[in-house]
Amino acid sequence: MKNVAVIGAGTMGNGIAHVFAQFGYKVNLIDVSAPALEKALATIGKNLDRQVAKEAITEQDKQTTLQNLTTFTSLKDGVQGVELVVEAATENIDLKLKIFKELDEVTDPSVILATNTSSISITKIASVTNRADKVIGMHFMNPVPVMKLVEIIRGYSTSDEVTNLIMETSKKLAKVPVEVNDYPGFVANRILMPMINEAIYTLYEGVAGVEEIDTVMKLGMAHPMGPLQLADFIGLDVCLAILHVLHDGFGNPKYAPCPLLVNMVTAGKKGVKSGEGFYSWTHGTKELIVASNFRK
Repeated sequence: MKNVAVIGAGTMGNGIAHVFAQFGYKVNLIDVSAPALEKALATIGKNLDRQVAKEAITEQDKQTTLQNLTTFTSLKDGVQGVELVVEAATENIDLKLKIFKELDEVTDPSVILATNTSSISITKIASVTNRADKVIGMHFMNPVPVMKLVEIIRGYSTSDEVTNLIMETSKKLAKVPVEVNDYPGFVANRILMPMINEAIYTLYEGVAGVEEIDTVMKLGMAHPMGPLQLADFIGLDVCLAILHVLHDGFGNPKYAPCPLLVNMVTAGKKGVKSGEGFYSWTHGTKELIVASNFRK
């Protein structure tokens, strides 16, 4: 398997394309937006430059990686001749179902269809295809070129053969794959999102401020990043969407999103991507936002 298509040129999509291309795969990066594809290539180039500066790769490695990338605005054209498709579109179930239904129609039946979803059921996604045994989750962590973990999620009908192949493929990308089963939030977000949500509740209820909460978790629990900063980094809209999946999937009120998180997303405060969340990111570095912004 040497030919891969990646759908979505955003943060996760360009990171996944970067890693596959760096390890010798021919990668078709697909997005309906030509400017998004241009931005993705520029981002990959900058990230490769950082790797060169750190002597993690050579200049020739960088050039080879870029040569392995081809961009497409047409899904049908971009998936021709590939053995694996990795979908990394927005975390929206309707969009993912639409994409997988189309992928099933325009790819050879032997092609494996993977999704980078962080919470949506693989079994549900597979249900709109005629190849449920070849649908699997590959949940990469952000930033993809740096983070080692890949959650490999088996749907109800995912075959052992496909699971083993994707596990081995992940290892070829110098990642550490962990096989998990298909339940809401999988492992990573089933544990992470309630922690982030509880941190938001702690702020919302006035127990402590943003910086204080993050400092306790960094210095007291040895977390490299506090939960509120991490939420900004993930995207508050993504955190909210995952919490909705957990709440709907388990029917347990402990997964109900904090009202402060709901209000912030409604107001367009989505974290790094919008320039403001629990911190201000408008000048390229994080700055603390006044505490009154987070009142009940």
